[in-house]
Amino acid sequence: MMIPKPGVRVRGSKTGRPIMAILDLLGRRWALRVGWELRDGPLPFRELQRRCDMASPNILTTRLRECIEVGIFEKLESGEYGLTRRGVALLELLSPLDDWSKAWARETKR
Repeated sequence: MMIPKPGVRVRGSKTGRPIMAILDLLGRRWALRVGWELRDGPLPFRELQRRCDMASPNILTTRLRECIEVGIFEKLESGEYGLTRRGVALLELLSPLDDWSKAWARETKR
């Protein structure tokens, strides 16, 4: 499976619009979850796997590789995985969605 990139045909877009490329990438199993778990700082593979409910090592490795290739994640000299500046900016954009979801959860408990 090809890694979604702007300007290249992706699921939902024959033209490869940038928004469709990132939605395709983040919509892949575990991609968004891995980024979410890295938002507070770098993690080694096994800890990342544990935080991702023991995701398959093959799938986790694939998602890490894909997101490293497009510049969202990076593998540090320590061997840990972390967010690049671009990855941090992406996760910051998701923070309002996290706030919204928490309010939604509180409201639906009534």
